[in-house]
This record gives sequence, structure tokens and C-alpha cells, in this order.
Amino acid sequence: MERRLNAELWDKMHYLFRDFNDRMVHVELKYDYEIDIEALKTVLICFFEKAPVLHSCFVDNHISTHWEVKPYHIDDVLTVSYPEDVDEAVNDFLTQYIPPDADIQMRVAVFFKDGKSTLCIVENHMCMDGGDLKYFIKALCRNYSDYVEKKISPVDLRTGSRSYEEVYSGFSKTEARMAKNLYKNVNSKDDHAFPLTPDNIRDKSFIARRKIDSERFAKLRAAGKKHSATVNDMLVAAYFYSLYELADFNVYDSVSISCAIDLRRHMDDVSDTGITNHTAWMQCRVPERGKDIFETLKYTVRSSNKFKKDKFMGLYGLPLLKLGYNILPHTASEEIIKIGYSNPLIAMSNIGILEADKLALAGNEPTDGFMSGAVKYKPYVLLSATSFKNVLTLSMCVRGNEEDEKTVEKFFDLMEKNIDTLING
Repeated sequence: MERRLNAELWDKMHYLFRDFNDRMVHVELKYDYEIDIEALKTVLICFFEKAPVLHSCFVDNHISTHWEVKPYHIDDVLTVSYPEDVDEAVNDFLTQYIPPDADIQMRVAVFFKDGKSTLCIVENHMCMDGGDLKYFIKALCRNYSDYVEKKISPVDLRTGSRSYEEVYSGFSKTEARMAKNLYKNVNSKDDHAFPLTPDNIRDKSFIARRKIDSERFAKLRAAGKKHSATVNDMLVAAYFYSLYELADFNVYDSVSISCAIDLRRHMDDVSDTGITNHTAWMQCRVPERGKDIFETLKYTVRSSNKFKKDKFMGLYGLPLLKLGYNILPHTASEEIIKIGYSNPLIAMSNIGILEADKLALAGNEPTDGFMSGAVKYKPYVLLSATSFKNVLTLSMCVRGNEEDEKTVEKFFDLMEKNIDTLING
């Protein structure tokens, strides 16, 4: 009999998101060093055995869902090549799609050129979010280093529950009971959208990126402190202002951006949990654009602080989702949930810092790197942000055409302009 794994709540939700995005999470790390492929294969095999969801297919029989663990070969996971054009090879790899019914849910590639290596990873968001993928990559690098340098078996990867209910572990019994009764959905619908062309069957996935150098990023952080704003607040304010300019929104319109929240903030300890999803959304809303970007920033800070004061931030609606998936066959549950769920048209995920020292392979730190969320299907968009060695990378993954690429590049031009305005006052 085949081995089965539970399909957890967030696995099912990300499966439902198939109508809105491709669910892939993307990573690129560059090294001035040739990665030991046999060592990397050994680590990946050990990790796949400790996290069987990575070599499982998602089964939806319309009544219920589960993961079915599948046999695999490491060569189906890891590919190695020596391309002439590394950037083109990286882009082709990162824009691929892994179907949920595939036998493996993560693919890894190493591209060699001129004594350097580029390590790329694509994985299904149904298996884990950006927070746990960051942990996974750090564990991969640490285990690789220990195996190469000390001959230590590369098996140090967290295992345990993947259940969404782990988010309640940091609460008292009374608080947990209150949180498990938060049936209300606090997010409201907003029809403002990023100005992309209509969806077309000829559209192709692309990843657009823009870097903010270390000097400007440091100035942005310093400017934020003067305004009692976090880096995330500063980026969201620039995002808002750029959207008003790009899409020509009425300056008196209220607009919202949904921002990703790591629900691990509610947990005492994650060391006994498996790799999974613990991400929800908060809706940051401004009542109008404001007379200038600094008024936009005030509105942004006010909105985000309102959420931050809530002990149960990000937990609203989870009991409703659980109820929806439990009381009806899966197909009916999805239809009911779609009625009450409003997928955000405009979103942002600040994935945070990629720590170079913790991503070193046998003492060789990466020279560059970034992580980005899923390729969104029009009209939905997601802006991802990561920092590496104090350089900020903004990225947007879109299924679109050349005109859409130009629009995204214009958006990044506006983001840079508005970030500079925030910096210079």
C-alpha cells in the first residue's frame, strides 16, 4: 500500500490558488566556487528522505485530498549544466512550473561557468513558504559544509508536524481558545489593479528584478527611523505611491496592498515542526494617496501599526477555512471558500535577509542571491523583497508579454524614484 501524508490546511489553500498563480517559489545563489555535485546530491537525498512531502504527488479525488509519497531518482531533482549564457539558463530554470501531481515538488540546478557556480531552486509553495525555504537552504548549506569538511552525515533537518494548528502553540489555553474562534475575515475587497494587459494564451512567465545598492538601502533604513517607520513600511509606502502614478489611480481613492505575515511570530518554538506553510496576509490600506509620499507613509505606518497591535494578527479566518474543508467534500469546499475568499490583486512579501555566512558552502559565501514568490496570473501581482549583503532586491514574477515587462520595469523606475524621495526628504 502506498504511503500517504496528510494534506494540511495551507497545502489545500495553495492548491486552491492555482487559479491565481503558479505557486512556485524561486531562489538563486551565486558562488565564486565550484560546488561538489556528489556532496550536494548526498545532502539532497538525505533531506528528501527526512521531508517526504518533497517527493510526493498531491492527490485530489474531488472528495478528499492527500499526498502520496513516490519513489524518485536524485537526477530527477538535481540537474547540472555548463551553459554559455548562465543568465538565460537561470531564467529558463526559475520560470518552470512543477505540477502538484508530479512525483517531486522541488527541483534544483547548478550552472557552472569559469570556475563559478549558480545554485537555483524551485519548489511548490504547497510544501513550504518562504520562511521555511530560507531555513531549508541554510540547513542545506550547513549540512553540505559539515559533510564536505567533517564527514558528518547530512541529516540535520527539522521534522515533525506540518499542521497549521502549530501557530497556536505560543498562546495560553485561554488565548488559544479565543484564537480558534476567530471566524471573521478581516480583509475587504479592493478592485484597484496593477495596469497589465488582458490575459492572453500566448503570455509567458518572466521574473523582473531591480537592485537597491547597499548605500541607498542604508539611507532608506536611516530615513525610516526618522519617521518611526520600518523598512517594510518604507517599501510599502513607495509601492503605494508608485501604483497611484503608474495606474493613474484617483488620488482620493482608497487603495490596499496585502502584506505577507509570518505566523511563526505566534509560536514559542519551531524546532519540532516540519517544513510547511505558516504565512497569512494583512491588508495595509491608505484612505487616499496624500499630498506627497510622506503623507502616504503616515497612512501606511498607521495602517500597519493597527495590525501589529492585535495579538491575533494573521489568525482571523483560519477556523472558517478549517470548517469549510472539514464539513464538505473537497470540490464543494473549494467552491464555498472561493465565495468568501477575496484573493488580493496587489500584494507584497518581504522575505527578509538572506544571510551570506549561513549560506556558505565549505567556507565559500555566495556573492549574490535573491528569493522570489510565485508567478502571478493577471491581473494579480506580487512584489517580493529580499536583502543580501545589505543590497535590496525587488522582484516581480508575472505571466505576461513584452508590454507587461515594460510596465513592470516602469514600475521599478517609479519605486526607485520614490525610494530616493523618502531618503532625501
